[in-house]
Amino acid sequence: MSNAPLVLIVDDEPHIRRLLHGTLTRAEYRVTEAGSARQALAEMESNPPDVILLDLGLPDRDGLELLPLIHQKSKAAVLIVSARDATDEKVAALDLGAIDYVTKPFDTEELLARVRVALRSRLVADGGRSLIEAGGVTIDLVQRRIHKNGQEVHLTPKEFMVVAELARFPGRVITHDKLLAAVWPNDYERHIEYLRVIVRNIRQKLEDDAASPTVIVNELGVGYRLMGAS
Repeated sequence: MSNAPLVLIVDDEPHIRRLLHGTLTRAEYRVTEAGSARQALAEMESNPPDVILLDLGLPDRDGLELLPLIHQKSKAAVLIVSARDATDEKVAALDLGAIDYVTKPFDTEELLARVRVALRSRLVADGGRSLIEAGGVTIDLVQRRIHKNGQEVHLTPKEFMVVAELARFPGRVITHDKLLAAVWPNDYERHIEYLRVIVRNIRQKLEDDAASPTVIVNELGVGYRLMGAS
């Protein structure tokens, strides 16, 4: 659960937030909530989400006005969940970058399916794939699970974030700066030693021989690369 995708619910109706929170938690997502646009922007800053479920009728700002601000600050996939059913509202939301549009009242199973699609769309937009295999290691970026030779391996959230960033661009060098920004987005004093410790721990778990890595390899002075991916 610690590596599960994080979903931010933005809705001013407490009973809708409770319904969505329960539905998503049972599906093993992590969940945060906001009841206003201001709260949503603050929550995005402190806990960057993977998916945002956005109501349009917020008390302090219309959801359509919030969409461009979300995209300036976050790579999260935005799924509109709104009682507004006018075609022009839906078109406007999609034109502003929303992945999908669900009208209230909604079926919870359908909503979960839309969330899964949103996660996959986000990965595609980032130039990556959802399932990557490298040297006996299978990385599932949607379910946030990693297996080595068929056995599930537990990574800490930050360890998984490093692996996920590499797996989105298998075979390519990902610079130290990019990895540090992805894993510590709000830390303005990012130290490369943080990253080295994380990579060392990952290798202990994923490599056959951590002293001679073949899955995550160094590009000296530049960054790291996920090798042998298919």
